[in-house]
Amino acid sequence: MTRVALFGGSFNPPHVAHQLSALYVLETQPVDELWFVPTYAHPFGKPLVAYEHRIAMCELAAVPLGLRVCVSRAEAELAARPGFVASHTLDLVDYLAAQGHQLRLVIGADILGDAAKWHRWDDVVARAPLIVVGRAGYPLPPGSIATGLTMPEISATHVRDLLAHGESAVTGLVPRDVLRYIAQHHLYQP
Repeated sequence: MTRVALFGGSFNPPHVAHQLSALYVLETQPVDELWFVPTYAHPFGKPLVAYEHRIAMCELAAVPLGLRVCVSRAEAELAARPGFVASHTLDLVDYLAAQGHQLRLVIGADILGDAAKWHRWDDVVARAPLIVVGRAGYPLPPGSIATGLTMPEISATHVRDLLAHGESAVTGLVPRDVLRYIAQHHLYQP
């Protein structure tokens, strides 16, 4: 049974803190692989660039991390089911667990504040115990198990804002190959 750390998110776009988190989890946690899992349709209705663009950018971000990191299209497989409306982590966890994987869920401490909004949060945590990566400015709730690492203050929202305004300050926040992809496909422009 493969022990998989699921690292889900919008990845709109993936940035270097995502890469740092992935590497840290692989090197310190009891997992065999880490899968980036871009959401197909955001359950809270946030606008996203096309799924295929986010898959491609995650694949570029995964390459330097080695063969233990891959990008999963499980969310697209779930979206192809009749009656699909939005992505729910519990559906993803159940779907992948049925394929024989032992799962852990990688989340940033910033997500924990929104746990009450998640579909059946307690069931998600029971089926895929959390690996919580610290984020500056976000305390861990009591009882959380943290990685002991706090990621730099980089957010995809900030990256998108910089790109939309043509700022060069995004260099160093986004992997070079992802930044080239964004430029080639004219993503995040006003």
